[in-house]
Amino acid sequence: MAQGGPNTSSGENLLFLTDEQLRKGIEAMFFAYRGFTADPDRILEEYGYGRAHHRALHFINRSHGTTVNNLLTTLGVTKQSLNRVLRGLIEDGLVEARVGRTDRRERNLFLTEKGQELERKLAEAQRVRMRAAYRAAGPQAVAGFRQVLEAMMDDDIRQTYHSLKDGR
Repeated sequence: MAQGGPNTSSGENLLFLTDEQLRKGIEAMFFAYRGFTADPDRILEEYGYGRAHHRALHFINRSHGTTVNNLLTTLGVTKQSLNRVLRGLIEDGLVEARVGRTDRRERNLFLTEKGQELERKLAEAQRVRMRAAYRAAGPQAVAGFRQVLEAMMDDDIRQTYHSLKDGR
């Protein structure tokens, strides 16, 4: 089949992008990510934290009482890396680790009031940027953007994303 030609068996038009178009998309993603993280990075710097701390705060807030193992799976980081991040957040009074009710070996993670305040500041900075971008792009672009992001996820990560999105 010729590039850009229709798929005659299903009648659908397939989207074929040139390497140059893909390069432009990759570069846009890099620059968008830089913008998306710039505001939270400035806030985190005041605390001596990095993006790993931000991700931990976000997902602990998103799933109150999550276990360390669930957070490991969600973040896709090593236990050593997560322990370093959690240790700092706990020592600074932002995260509380409670003994599990059913399994005393588990540690359930919760944001303290101080942790909730920082997470709100970080999330608001990103919501402002996302809201402005979504409004500028319009509803169809927003839906398409989400579809593209989900299509780029590995299957196991997509499942984790959907379980968080669906509140499971």
